[in-house]
Amino acid sequence: MSKIIIIGAGAMGSAFALPCLDNNHDVNIIGTHLENEFIDDLKKNKNLHPGLNTYIPEGIKIFKFEKFSELLKSNIDLIVLGVSSKGIEWVADQLSQIYKADTMPNLLLLTKGLSIHENKYEVLVDKLKRLLSSKGISKTNISAVGGPCLARGLANKVHSSVVIANKEIQTAKKIADMLNTNYYHTSYSDDINGVEVSAAIKNIFSMAVGAAKGLCSNNASSKVREENYLNTASALIKQSIHEMEIFVEHLKGKKETVKGLAGLGDLYVSSGGGRNAKMGFYLGEGLIFSEAKKTKMEKITVEGADLAKEIGKKVKEDFDEKKLPLMLGMINAIVEDKRIDIKWELFR
Repeated sequence: MSKIIIIGAGAMGSAFALPCLDNNHDVNIIGTHLENEFIDDLKKNKNLHPGLNTYIPEGIKIFKFEKFSELLKSNIDLIVLGVSSKGIEWVADQLSQIYKADTMPNLLLLTKGLSIHENKYEVLVDKLKRLLSSKGISKTNISAVGGPCLARGLANKVHSSVVIANKEIQTAKKIADMLNTNYYHTSYSDDINGVEVSAAIKNIFSMAVGAAKGLCSNNASSKVREENYLNTASALIKQSIHEMEIFVEHLKGKKETVKGLAGLGDLYVSSGGGRNAKMGFYLGEGLIFSEAKKTKMEKITVEGADLAKEIGKKVKEDFDEKKLPLMLGMINAIVEDKRIDIKWELFR
């Protein structure tokens, strides 16, 4: 049995606790400083998690942020980060206050994202390492999870497959073995860049696939489009994978990773009705991003749009439309706040 601390009481962090518990680990969820009221409400409702619409088992211990230091100073085998990509700086600061120059337990990132640092792309594992190193913690071993695993499905123990990535393959295998159950199927990879980049940029492409109904024809009736848009969705998925391979290789990941769980698998799930696909639907219907965000998804985080804004300028410096017509079409729609203009003639 291992002691696992999950930082973040959101949907994915809480759902992730289920396979940990079913492997007989000592599982602890610690909320962030922004989740104190949420955790109070959770416990008042007998651990009914509103984001998952299911009850968190009593075997999973849930703590408010006030217990952060006490928990993190105990003997821990694995720290799991379930914060948002914007929370990486915060969590690095909190961890540095606990561990100082000491060797930190293994870390596992559930968070997906990609950022720009000094005009270079930076996967979140590297970002976290850099932030911790700047605070005097140089000995870190950080893994990442990729793959098509929606939180509600995992919380209800439906069959889900993920890949654990770490440059040290033995660490990836060890963590995968710790988590594997008869419903949470874990594989492992040493292609940390391929897994992290695929997991991030698929959010941009899932917006494109989500726009298929609106993009499939300029003059067909809504009934015809509803019945036939899958032709267009398939073309968009094929182009998405082609461009993801180009982008992943550019960031020194392996092309074959894109056709695995972190790329094709995750794109399939995200395109099927998640937040990114929903935004894509509105864009495909002719709304510009600012209008769709304000009138349809004002309080909903759209990861693909956030990522487009984060990396858009750099992508446009590195690639032209002949290379990445779909990705740049979506980035332009978001960053320049204009209607989608897809260069179909440039598809490969």
